[in-house]
Amino acid sequence: MSRKNVVFSGFMLFSLFFGAGNLIFPPFLGMESGSHFVAAIAGFILTAVFLPFLAIISVSLSNNGLLSIGERVHPVFGVVFAIVIYMSIGALYGIPRASNVAYELGFMQVVHVEGWLPLLLFSVVFFGLTYALSINPKKIIDLVGQFLTPALLCVLTILFVRAFFTFTYMDAPASEKYQSNAFLKGFLEGYFTMDAVAALAFGIVIINGLKDKGVTRKKDLIKGTVLAGLIAAGGLIVVYLSLGWIGRVLPHDKPLLNGAEILVFASQQLFGYGGNVLFGVIVILACLTTCVGLINACARFFNEIFPRFSYKKYVLIFTIIGLLFTNFGLDMILQIATPLLVFIYPIAIVLVILSLFQHFVGTSRKMYICSVSVATLFALYDVLATFNIQIEAVHYYFTLLPLYGNGLGWTVPTLLAAVVGYVLDIRREAVVYSSEI
Repeated sequence: MSRKNVVFSGFMLFSLFFGAGNLIFPPFLGMESGSHFVAAIAGFILTAVFLPFLAIISVSLSNNGLLSIGERVHPVFGVVFAIVIYMSIGALYGIPRASNVAYELGFMQVVHVEGWLPLLLFSVVFFGLTYALSINPKKIIDLVGQFLTPALLCVLTILFVRAFFTFTYMDAPASEKYQSNAFLKGFLEGYFTMDAVAALAFGIVIINGLKDKGVTRKKDLIKGTVLAGLIAAGGLIVVYLSLGWIGRVLPHDKPLLNGAEILVFASQQLFGYGGNVLFGVIVILACLTTCVGLINACARFFNEIFPRFSYKKYVLIFTIIGLLFTNFGLDMILQIATPLLVFIYPIAIVLVILSLFQHFVGTSRKMYICSVSVATLFALYDVLATFNIQIEAVHYYFTLLPLYGNGLGWTVPTLLAAVVGYVLDIRREAVVYSSEI
């Protein structure tokens, strides 16, 4: 296993994670957290970097990635949940969202246009390029890791270095949101990036990429994937700290309502009109690499499950779906995807944590079944809440749970359910110490 392939795999994984959402969250956190910036960004990094990294490790330790993890609950659950994951983060949300953001925050920063026709023309070019980059899976690491990611990092570096030598650190008050429990608030911001779910798909992209480079031994695949994860995590930490710092020190005399406005304003302050071009290039590159990774992950997964169609046909299918959904507009995409994402995220986190935990305490089927069942109940209730449906009797008891007000009410009951399931299997001597490494 060559070091070059591992490094390029790490660069590729960094690009897959670093989409438009990851670009605009940290600057806004930096601006709002003020004097509590260190605590807030530490919490953000914990869930936006460390949790996805754990998911990458979890996938690398499983024989068949996400499918194997889900099958520990039940074989049918494994297949259905994997399909929901790939459709949610890919075709129905991640791909069209990234292309829409590339258009609205990238292209429109440079060229001021309106109406449906410019979006259609942009999406045709954008997805034509995405298709060309995705069609050959054996060259994905080379194309993204060797060329697109270094280009993205170079443009980001120009912004960071100029900002470092231009802006001056000054005391700034924290917004009301960050005046107490800044670490927890940052933790939740990182949680809502939902990169832990994306990691379940991206881990397979890296594993398949290493296989295409001739790495065949299970031990080497695990080592290569974990090292790639470390490289990506290191890059994300540096970039998040830099973006957060820009938001923290940026002088402004008008309200800036989100991270995109902060970065556009910072780019203009640093480079004039050229700043718009610089920011546009950053956004388009970030979104392009994310779309390439998502289409590759979805195409390879569905080719494995339903091999009737070839990988290339699935790439074409998901490219066309992405093109069509892009032109529905970002608001429509969010309306469709939000309930799905709310449903899958707690379940995905539970599966990631348990799949790592089992390597220390053994595999317990009831541990998976009990905890995932509880997480699913909470997820279903949260889905109803997205449609403004609330069951008063249930809502009252849920509000008594720790962290419920922060969207994490499911954590303690799910943990207790996992312990109960594990104890039940211990009593039946049904815990198996797995050799799956």
